[in-house]
Amino acid sequence: MISVTEKAKERLVNLRVEEGKTQDHNIRVSVKGGGCSGLMYDLGFDAEIKPADQVFEDKGIKILVDKKSLLYLLGTTLDFSDGLNGKGFQFINPNASRTCGCGESFSV
Repeated sequence: MISVTEKAKERLVNLRVEEGKTQDHNIRVSVKGGGCSGLMYDLGFDAEIKPADQVFEDKGIKILVDKKSLLYLLGTTLDFSDGLNGKGFQFINPNASRTCGCGESFSV
């Protein structure tokens, strides 16, 4: 499962409105090669649920994950920080053995 904190949920709902997306646009989380630690998180809106997607729902937010990315993301919590030390989405990933300082890339 992939979960979202209350702060992440609020920000995702606001972003959906700001970007003119509808309720049909779900959150897609995936993992791509790259970044300073080898793997990068990718987060965006997607209205299409593909046949191979795993669909999770937490706090009313539907999260779409492709099967390959799911291996890296199982148990991850999506959080949002707007503090002085950084602003943005953060992935709390129990599968990551190392993360970079920016929090956007990791390795397993």
